[in-house]
Amino acid sequence: MHYLQAGEFTHLAGEINALYHEAAVKMGLSDSAMNILYVVCEKGDACSQSEISRLTGISRQTINSAIRKLEKDGIVYLAPGKGRNTLVCLTERGRAFAAEKIFPLFDLENQIWNAWTPEEQRQYLTLTQKYRDALKHLLQQRFP
Repeated sequence: MHYLQAGEFTHLAGEINALYHEAAVKMGLSDSAMNILYVVCEKGDACSQSEISRLTGISRQTINSAIRKLEKDGIVYLAPGKGRNTLVCLTERGRAFAAEKIFPLFDLENQIWNAWTPEEQRQYLTLTQKYRDALKHLLQQRFP
């Protein structure tokens, strides 16, 4: 077994997560709130709670808690969606907050992404998806 190589990946992922955590703290947000706003902004001004959960991996309970705080702060409001889905929508204050905090994060990520060649971009996505799929499969086998 090559624990060292797998460990390096885990450490890099942890360091990247720590950098996003640091960004959230500087924005005055919890990690969950930043992830929610990130997805809502990525999707436009609104996104269903179920899609947020699917895209972030955050539990519904944690999402609900973070949304309540964002609502209290006047950043988001909830609106009925299709069927039983509830949409998380940015308020005017939320749009201003996103313009000041979330969109600059998108810009930083795009700077990094655009510094890579198209081949590097494809390799990164391909290998990351391959890792995710294998991890999901093996975890389901190991912990059914």
